[in-house]
Amino acid sequence: MTASASLAPPATQTKHQSLWTDALRRLRRSSSGKFGATLILLLLAISLLMPVIMPYDPRTDGDLASRLQPPSQSHPFGTDDLGRDVLRRVLHGSRVSLGIALISVGIALSFGSTLGLVCGFLGGVTDMVAMRIVDIMLAFPATLLAIGIVAARGPGINNAMLAVGIVQIPAFARLARSMAISIREKEYVTAARCIGASRFRLLSRHVFPNSLSPIIVQATLSIASSILEAAALGFLGLGAQPPTPEWGAMLADGYKYLTIGAWWVLLFPGIFIMLAVLGYNLLGDGLRDALDPSLRR
Repeated sequence: MTASASLAPPATQTKHQSLWTDALRRLRRSSSGKFGATLILLLLAISLLMPVIMPYDPRTDGDLASRLQPPSQSHPFGTDDLGRDVLRRVLHGSRVSLGIALISVGIALSFGSTLGLVCGFLGGVTDMVAMRIVDIMLAFPATLLAIGIVAARGPGINNAMLAVGIVQIPAFARLARSMAISIREKEYVTAARCIGASRFRLLSRHVFPNSLSPIIVQATLSIASSILEAAALGFLGLGAQPPTPEWGAMLADGYKYLTIGAWWVLLFPGIFIMLAVLGYNLLGDGLRDALDPSLRR
């Protein structure tokens, strides 16, 4: 019996494993979650494999003799104003657009969640000052704030990622703070504090793990909004610069030729933006339902 007890996993570890296993099972049963995950995996596979399957150099691509041709067998998505194949640009643009969104959300998640957890757990003057700064940021429309940041630093992919990441920080900070305030009063946190656990241990072992579920859901939904923010910056010429293929910049190029009937230059980048945003929103909804404790049986 002693040997069996020594080999048994800790109760908290088993509990966390069972919760995540149950969440995965629920996500698999969610039709919207599975559809969103499928869309995302397909787009990620395209962004990762396109440089190998269909190499593309935007500096040498294009044939002015074939400019603004409608969709055909040789060009399924048509060509743009410089004779560049829209299909190639849209598929390779997924690497840029999704990369901007993923990295910017990574920035926001890292800084925003850390700030929110620390402020919510410690409270006091630090919490008050940090949250007032967050409130000021939330008072500005996200797109307008991102435009201001890029305008101050100059256009480009790196500055677009930084700007989109900064405007996403308040959402993570607010969410993490609310979770920390709720969890710090739980009995297991009080018990750990009574036996001498340090603040760092309380945060890392108790507060952060129990805040992870809503933060993951928020990250998934934030990727969808980041794709739109990045596309807006690209549309305004503040994101990726020519000739780099990026969905928002392609929308701007297509908009100029919509009045002469070249609808395909605008349509296909817009469809891919819609599919990416839809996929992450559906996955976020599926994860929210799967990780909701009130729905566990």
